[in-house]
Amino acid sequence: MSEGRSWQGHWAARLYERVHGRGFSSLTAFADAHPTLPLVELAEELGDDLSAVQVFKGLVDEAERSHQVTRLVRGQLVRELYESFPNGWPAVMDDEARVEVAMALGSWFGFTPVTHRERVNRASDSLLATPPPPGWRPLGPDDELLRTLLPDEGV
Repeated sequence: MSEGRSWQGHWAARLYERVHGRGFSSLTAFADAHPTLPLVELAEELGDDLSAVQVFKGLVDEAERSHQVTRLVRGQLVRELYESFPNGWPAVMDDEARVEVAMALGSWFGFTPVTHRERVNRASDSLLATPPPPGWRPLGPDDELLRTLLPDEGV
């Protein structure tokens, strides 16, 4: 896909037209149906003229309107972990695994709205200090460990 092509025309209307055409009431519902797909693959599912950045922008907009930004942030960690660790959390935290974990957490931070970055920093520090069990793979944003690391606002 030509990156410029994804920004041509009314891309947000195109995005929601594709989501609704697949039977989903919202972009969030579409993303929830594919909780482990990286953003690039979510965008590809919707067509070759949409980008991961556009999908994420739409997800952030919906999360802000529904006061579900923390859940969105947890969901993005799930996507990053599945992309980086298809077999789950590393069993051995050698130098290579530490670099891979740091890269996954850094990517997660990069997709975190400014309002939640401090919380993501604390959650990342906690994951590094007390790693989850080897092979751990959260299935979605409501995973028990993720909810402990990054509880919903007001909880």
